[in-house]
Amino acid sequence: MLRNTPKSHILFACAFIAIAVGFYFYIKDSLPPIRIYQDCPSPDLETQTKNTEGSEDCKDQGKWKIGDLVMTPGLKYAQPNTQQGRTDVNSVTNWNVPLVWEGTFDPVVIDEIYREMDPRIAVVVFAVGKYTRFLKGFLETGEKFFFIGFRVTYYIFTDNEKEVPKIEMGTGRNITILSVPPASRWQDVVLGRMKWATVSIEQRIRNEADYLFMMDIDSIFYNRFGAESLSRLSAVLHRAYYKNTPRDSFPYERRPLSKAYIPAGEGDYYYTAAVWGGYLEEMYKLVKYCYEQSQEDAKNNIEAVWQEESHLNRYLLYNKPTKVLSPEYLWSDYDKVSADIKVIRISQLVKNYAEVRPNGGN
Repeated sequence: MLRNTPKSHILFACAFIAIAVGFYFYIKDSLPPIRIYQDCPSPDLETQTKNTEGSEDCKDQGKWKIGDLVMTPGLKYAQPNTQQGRTDVNSVTNWNVPLVWEGTFDPVVIDEIYREMDPRIAVVVFAVGKYTRFLKGFLETGEKFFFIGFRVTYYIFTDNEKEVPKIEMGTGRNITILSVPPASRWQDVVLGRMKWATVSIEQRIRNEADYLFMMDIDSIFYNRFGAESLSRLSAVLHRAYYKNTPRDSFPYERRPLSKAYIPAGEGDYYYTAAVWGGYLEEMYKLVKYCYEQSQEDAKNNIEAVWQEESHLNRYLLYNKPTKVLSPEYLWSDYDKVSADIKVIRISQLVKNYAEVRPNGGN
């Protein structure tokens, strides 16, 4: 094709290409990086977001979005391997999101990436009645293992502020105490969590956090619990039903009258309500859903079999979590540790339910 092209034209084209290449290298450092998302403008640099789902989401200025997976140059870590890894457990769901176990991530890499984003982590716990006795262990171990090096605020809902212990907190880590009324039934404490968490997110927490975790206070941390747990919506497999339990044997709400109803033949996993987390606004939507569905049940004189956990499981069946965490993220000191649980990150304590619960555990 070039054989019939005038020599002058070829010389002109070569000169043009040379000028264009030279101009690119002259200005390339001033060009913005190419992104697979659009930056959303934000008046608050603390909550500036990265949009991964298109320009429509820029209308929602309060929503945190995971940004660039940027890592500091020079960080030393083990080379990833495509041929080795966990073979004793499944590490991906059938809707193709991570199922997180020890050995499926590098804590050095993932913590470094998320520290660059500098998210604010909120932890909501309820310590009502005699459950204030568990605050010290939860907070002290949290300061050793929970999102170390990140900004964390523990929101403690309690009916007895005087029993909240004084704990030495790390840099950028705080405790906020919020008052709630006492309860005469433990079921009311459980259902009340959804009400008071909804109200507090609306009035305060959404201005102070990017991620939110709901956790049970009668637990302590044993090992790191870090950025590998973060996603838009992360749910934890219940330790009692994660192995070979048929879906029809899950303790879902089976009564059609309840808003938490899941019919036989449906279900993915059974999730615990003792630990769950995600983007602040996604958690707000889910917490509010559990509260409102519980209120609808109350109008029909029915209470879901496992209160908010039943509503949580229905929601997550039809609104899939974007990350599933293994039972490492909520074990129980009552149970023998299974061979596939290589590390326990947080675990529920042994206790006398009849003594600590307001209605004797019934």
